[in-house]
Amino acid sequence: MKHLIEVEKGRNGAGGAPSIGPAYRSAFAKDGFPPLAPGLECCWDVLRLSMERSPNNRMLGRREVVDGKAGEYVWLTYKEVYDIVLKIGASIRSCGVEKRGRCGIYGVNCPEWVISMEACNAHGIYCVPLYDSLGAGAVEFIICHAEVQLAFVEEKKIAELMKSFPTVAKFLKTVVSFGTITSEQKVEFEKFGLSSYSWDEFLILGNNQKFDLPLNVRTDICTIMYTSGTTGEPKGVMVSNESILTLLAGVSRLLESMNEQLHDDDVYLSYLPLAHIFDRVIEELFIFHGASIGFWRGDVKLLLEDIGLLKPSIFCAVPRVLDRVYKGLQDKISSGGLLKKTLFNVAYRYKLRNMIRGSKHEEAARIFDNIVFNKVKQGLGGNVRLILSGAAPLATHVEEFLRVVTCAHVLQGYGLTETCGGTFVCLPNDLSMLGTVGPPVPNVDVRLESVPEMGYDALSDQPRGEICIRGKTLFSGYYKREDLTEEVMVGGWFHSGDIGEWLPNGSLRIIDRKKNIVKLSQGEYVAIENLENIYGLIADIDSIWIYGNSFEAFIVAVINPNKEAIERWAQENGVIGEFSSLCENPKVKEYILAELNKTAKLKKLRGFEFIKAIHLDPVPFDIERDLLTPTFKKKRPQMLKYYQGVINDLYKSIK
Repeated sequence: MKHLIEVEKGRNGAGGAPSIGPAYRSAFAKDGFPPLAPGLECCWDVLRLSMERSPNNRMLGRREVVDGKAGEYVWLTYKEVYDIVLKIGASIRSCGVEKRGRCGIYGVNCPEWVISMEACNAHGIYCVPLYDSLGAGAVEFIICHAEVQLAFVEEKKIAELMKSFPTVAKFLKTVVSFGTITSEQKVEFEKFGLSSYSWDEFLILGNNQKFDLPLNVRTDICTIMYTSGTTGEPKGVMVSNESILTLLAGVSRLLESMNEQLHDDDVYLSYLPLAHIFDRVIEELFIFHGASIGFWRGDVKLLLEDIGLLKPSIFCAVPRVLDRVYKGLQDKISSGGLLKKTLFNVAYRYKLRNMIRGSKHEEAARIFDNIVFNKVKQGLGGNVRLILSGAAPLATHVEEFLRVVTCAHVLQGYGLTETCGGTFVCLPNDLSMLGTVGPPVPNVDVRLESVPEMGYDALSDQPRGEICIRGKTLFSGYYKREDLTEEVMVGGWFHSGDIGEWLPNGSLRIIDRKKNIVKLSQGEYVAIENLENIYGLIADIDSIWIYGNSFEAFIVAVINPNKEAIERWAQENGVIGEFSSLCENPKVKEYILAELNKTAKLKKLRGFEFIKAIHLDPVPFDIERDLLTPTFKKKRPQMLKYYQGVINDLYKSIK
């Protein structure tokens, strides 16, 4: 296959085991995986070597607030950050936290977050992010499970952390605020036997003590990153120094091969949670290249303003952010008047046609880029050349649109915490990869494993199966859960639970989840996630959750309809009411059901894959009701619990 080289042959299953497809790696690794840069033994070396190479480069920046107003970005250099990290490290050690101890970090991205992380790197202490988006329940679990001894906490999160007392006091002995800490809060912590410090107090705590940096090696654990999980308790993914360093080498090789290598004048906007692997490794990559990281103000409504001032060259996003960008641009186009709308549509079709024919995006329509699409580029600061999307699937129509109008490469990727983030990424200037996650990054081997019960065959002409990954980017196991580790690590291969399909161009398409299979009462198996992907393409639907069980012969669904589309349909069809009442209107439900049936027939779905009854919820599925993970994946058990009454009524309505 194009862009891939085969490293192992596929084989038929034996003794009841499933068949296995060929193992492939990136063509950019045809002569072997890239070696680690000289002198890199641990993540601490990433900062140390960049500081020695470029001490005066801008490293971490945030907007200065004067009289309540945010001004320009103010920067700390690599040398300044390095010196602060050494002070924070000495203070951590003075609190009795040694190598392989655990420090938690709880809060939104900011310079103090990275400085605390680097202090852990320097002293071989496990950095344990505490999920900012999961609230006190998960924070309490992680502190106790990881036995966190010291926690760095954003000022605003101190009150949230206090909700986990007295339970966490068994392990947690020190709390450090990213900013100030009130005397009342100090008294409260003292009641539970804890010491607490403001950031400035903690900076000087270890001043009179000398602690040598320990010898850190590649196989040492760098971070225990808890995945939110769609079922059960969070799992602590142990990520080693070697995993992160191997990822940096692979991504750097990939970017060089695409002629998009990073330089020390590149700028990154830090707003995706550092508690997740996606942003963590991207920031390590920027530090590795001596580049600059500017932080947002923590308010999504002000994100575009921060982008405009920072002018990042690389922009990472999750689909929800890019969906918002897409919708905002569509609204502007619609309200721009007939002339502007016509000009935009002509420019869009012309550029897209040239890109399909093989033109690079920067050469496909230079004139239209200058007079039409430049406004979009300026809206993202004017310097963005690479937009990376990860954590969840990006809708194909959104990806295509952004590839045309942003004057930047828009590349979708795929990876898991267990694979240290980016494992696949699309290649630029190749529209045949739309809707896929591209080929593997040149640091892993990948193969598909057949899943017979779902009808997926890794050896067929259209290879499909569970995505399995091998390489040094893989995690070191789930903390204190060897049983779960053994479930997913078999013979050196990590079994992702995701179902993929190889395409002739060497890219991979994610099509399903292995465990999201429902057996209906008549014995038929239904691949729920695959159906959600198919039905989710309907323009009138923002999100869909499909449900079935072994006691029923058909499936039902809860749908978040698209507000604009439903209101437009209602107006055209003489149906009156607010959006919430339209969602309850039988005529609207009939219309959506008809659209579902039309799609099912078009896609040649089997009878039992047709949705028989629906509930329209005007409130989008969200994290606040515990329906989604922080990366916006559906938490199916929680959704069933929340909508149980609705589901019961849907089944009753058909009988």
